[in-house]
This record gives sequence, C-alpha cells and structure tokens, in this order.
Amino acid sequence: MKYALSRRTLLRGTLGVAAGAGIAGLAQAGTAEASGPRTDAEIYGVPTTQPLVSQRADPFITPRTNGMYYFTGSVPEYDRIAVRGATTLGGLTGASETVIWRRPASGKMAGHIWAPELHRVDGRWYAYFAAGDSDDVFRIRTYILESPLADPLDPSGWTLRGQLLTEWDGFTLDSTTFTHRGRRYLVWAQSEPEIAVNTSLYIARMATPWSPATKPTRITTPTKSWEIQGYRVNEGPAVLIRNGRVFLTFSASATDARYCMGLLTASADADLLDRASWVKTPDPIFVTDDATKRYGPGHNSFTVAEDGVTDVLVFHARDYRDITGDPLYDPNRHTRVQKLYWHPDGTPLFGVPVGDGGPIVRLSPGGHDFVRHDDGGLLVVSRAPRDLAATQFRFEAREGGAEVMRSVDRPDQFVRIDGPDVKLDTAPTAFRRSWKRHGVTIEADGGGYLRADHGKITVGQTATTFELS
Repeated sequence: MKYALSRRTLLRGTLGVAAGAGIAGLAQAGTAEASGPRTDAEIYGVPTTQPLVSQRADPFITPRTNGMYYFTGSVPEYDRIAVRGATTLGGLTGASETVIWRRPASGKMAGHIWAPELHRVDGRWYAYFAAGDSDDVFRIRTYILESPLADPLDPSGWTLRGQLLTEWDGFTLDSTTFTHRGRRYLVWAQSEPEIAVNTSLYIARMATPWSPATKPTRITTPTKSWEIQGYRVNEGPAVLIRNGRVFLTFSASATDARYCMGLLTASADADLLDRASWVKTPDPIFVTDDATKRYGPGHNSFTVAEDGVTDVLVFHARDYRDITGDPLYDPNRHTRVQKLYWHPDGTPLFGVPVGDGGPIVRLSPGGHDFVRHDDGGLLVVSRAPRDLAATQFRFEAREGGAEVMRSVDRPDQFVRIDGPDVKLDTAPTAFRRSWKRHGVTIEADGGGYLRADHGKITVGQTATTFELS
C-alpha cells in the first residue's frame, strides 16, 4: 500500500523512533538548525482545546478528504444528524453545523437517533446511524443515508438508502466500515437472541455499502468484569490498521464513569471473519481518570493529523463523575482528541484521557529510552515503557522566559530538583530549554542541567540532549 510505504520510509529517518511512535515530533529534528526549533504544539501535532466540540457524544471524524475533515456525533436531543467541516482538526471547534437529516415526526425512525458515522465509499458519502421508533425509542436499528455529492455538508444530496438488514432483527447500532486488502467489512454492535448480554460485536464482509455479503461472525461478547458494569455491553467499534495488525477498539459497560475502552487485535494476514483471529486484551486500555477529571471515556474513532502521519484518538468523556438521573440523558459527553502513540513492538499506547492544558511532549535521551516518573515520583529513564502517561509532560511558561514541567497524569505536580533527586512535587523548579540539533538541553534556573545517568535523571554540570516527541 502506498500509505504504508510512505510511513515505513519516514520511520527509517526518525532517529531510531519505533513504529509510529513520535514521528510527528522527530521527523524534522535533523533540520532544526536550518528551519528553527519546532514548537511543542508542532511536535504534539494534535489540538489541545478542551473539549474539541462540546456536547457531542459518540464522535466521528473522517480522514482528511479533499483537504477537509468532517465531524459528526450524537446530539443531546437525539433528534437529528448534524455535520461540520474544517480544513484542520482545530477548526472543527468553531465550524458551523449543517443538519443533513432530521427524524420524522412519528413512526419508524422517530425515536432516539444515535452515533452517526460518515464514510466515503466509491465516490459517494454514506452515513450509518442508529434510530428508534416513536412508539419505542429503544427499538434501535441501523439505517443508512447516501449522498452522491462531493460535499457532505450539502443537505440536498442526502437520501435515505434504508435499513441495514442483519442476520436477525434485534437491537442494532454503532456500525462502522473499513477496507482491508481489497475487501470491505462492516463491524457493528447487536443483541443476539439467546445470549444474555445487551450487545456483542459482529463482523461481516460487505456486498455493497448497505448490505452484507456474508453471515455475521461474533468477535467479542462482554464477559470480563470491566465490560459488565451496569450493563453487559460491547459497542462503538473503531478500526485502525497499522504495523501488520488490525486493531479494533470498542467501548464497554454503562455510559457513566464506568464506561471504558477495550481492544481486539488480529494479524493483518488473518481471516477477519474467523472469530479465532481476534485476541482481546485482558484489561481495559482507556478508563476514567480522577486526576485529569475525565470520566467515562469511550465510543472512539480514529483519524490522522494534518501532517498525514500522526494518529489521533477521538473520543467522548465528561469532566465530572456524579450524574443526576439516567446518564444517557446527561448532555455533557464532550468530544475530545489526543495523540495516539506506538510502542516499538507495533502496538498502540493510549495512556490516560488527558486533562486541560497545552501541548504534550515526551523526553528521550536517545533510542527507545524515555524519561518517566516512577510510582514514588522520582524521574527515571526506562526502555520503551508501556505506561505512556508517566512519560508525558507539559512545559508551561513563567516570567522571564523560564518554564516549569507539569506531569500529565499527575497534573497537580511538577518536576522539582530536591537535593540529589529530580522528582515530582507540588512546588516546581524553573527551567530553561536550549535547542540543539537533535533536541533540547534543560537548565535549572538555580544552576545545573538535567541529565540521564544510569537510569535516573540527575543534575550535573554537563547536559544530556533530550529528543522531544
């Protein structure tokens, strides 16, 4: 594939960075002296506006199509499908919305309207969405809109193609579609007769964008403790194909603070219609975080940033835990985006749902080593750690050109020099960065440089140059 080839080419020139990890931050490090240092925002590569879009649950952002990103999601009223577009991800925040479809006043599809997705297939736009009926708003089935127009914001092009018919007539929602090796697939959530769960996930190969060509294969059903909190739910699938594997995220449990994300993985060479091809990660990969004040993260999608390389995680979450009444009718599930990172073994690193603040960077003394804090708050250097959040920091400006380093997963703590130790503390040390050819040196205002020394971060008279990604 042309895209995969360009990605591999980039990887070979990024100072030994692992597959997908930190590409946006390091791809131009070798030209920093010629073009000037890149800002932290350019290194991070993803908007930090919180939220990106208010009161939009089940968010979906298309890949950049003809220079535009298109966004849709569930509106709190559950009565329409609204789309907005912008040339940048950040531009979606203030972009105006167009209603491309509104539910009828009564009858079929006049109940709850949930989780629309936009897909460009064979030169046409398709919107997959779930709808209930006026006499039973929870009689949810999947329907498809179609538009032959190039611009999905033009409501005049949209017509109802009809209902997506599956193997049995049951509660059906959250359909997503993707292509792999020349074949188009559909993944969706459905309640299956005689299975005592709310929804499982199914996959089928597609004959057309609106009809399956094969019988469905159930690839996951909720059985683990984190999948059955409040409700027994697997829903909201999203697919990302990278590094010789097909990654499929999904959401689980009730739509309050217990909502979380899981991960299925299949080899890119496997038969995706064979249930045995899919392996479920035992623990959830994205959960509520009290420290960052992000609750119930889930129903995600993926897109790629403007650089064409940086993978972006799109999801919804509330910024408070306690909800009055049914969480389904609490309107404040907001759309958020953050950078998706990659481990050297080619698997994704999700970290925590990050809180308010500016762009995020990781520091590396070279290779696959990264600066992180340990459980006690000491700054150490580890080889390709999986606890992504412990490696993430924000540089925040102070008077006179100084900066402090705030921890992302412990946002009330900063990097502080305390005698021989460099650790997290509520009282920060002020630092100054100096940009070098392959990164930065970090000098404390009181004297001395941060340096990597036998697996620890220490202070000395000579500096370590840290790559930023």
